[in-house]
Amino acid sequence: MLQVEGLHAGYGDVQILWDVNVEIEKGSITALIGSNGVGKTTFMRTVAGALKPFRGTIRYEGQEIQDIPQPKRVQMGIVMVPEGRQLYSGLTVEENLLMGAYTRKDKKKIKEDLDWVYTVLPRLKERRKQLAGTLSGGEA
Repeated sequence: MLQVEGLHAGYGDVQILWDVNVEIEKGSITALIGSNGVGKTTFMRTVAGALKPFRGTIRYEGQEIQDIPQPKRVQMGIVMVPEGRQLYSGLTVEENLLMGAYTRKDKKKIKEDLDWVYTVLPRLKERRKQLAGTLSGGEA
């Protein structure tokens, strides 16, 4: 179960979310809908750990997670998949991942980071030699 209580969040001094309360039962399918600019992405980024809330509580399976770093949330299964498949379809999964390290010089650290990604997202390791354009929407 995901429970969000009294969530306030935003960017810098700009508050986007004010006292948001949501409860989502395990196994349910939930849609977050609304007009552009009302805070859907801010909410999702906050729950996923990409954005720190100003205040409020986020619980997953009964555990408070608002102070847990994003990589740990990924390991718990809490991820946000942004809209749009912003991949190079003619490159492999691994080549796409390495594009994010294009300007980095430390090859050892790049390999460590790539290994970490494969640990957190083992399906990507299985598909690392597959062209990214052939992935299903849920895999991309």
